[in-house]
Amino acid sequence: MVHILQVDFPLDGPFGDEMARQFEDLAKSINDEPGFLWKIWTENETSKEAGGIYAFDSKAHAESYLNMHSERLNAMGVTEINAKIFTINEGLTQITHGRVE
Repeated sequence: MVHILQVDFPLDGPFGDEMARQFEDLAKSINDEPGFLWKIWTENETSKEAGGIYAFDSKAHAESYLNMHSERLNAMGVTEINAKIFTINEGLTQITHGRVE
């Protein structure tokens, strides 16, 4: 069963192409996390927020990644982290063309 981890936090920048350049190595490293399936990177320059929607193969892997990622963000000075873990309703998600694998 696929589990979704939703994370967002305040970020002064960078955004857009500069974010992509600066976080490229981080993005590549996420691919090696246990149980990781995919991530959609989110950002809102106007409200100064960033984060992502992650898919993991289990709740335990999502929780483990969240713990590690929260520690990493805290080390960067980010202390206001919003995070939730969800399961996917596969039947409805398939109807609306969402990825469930």
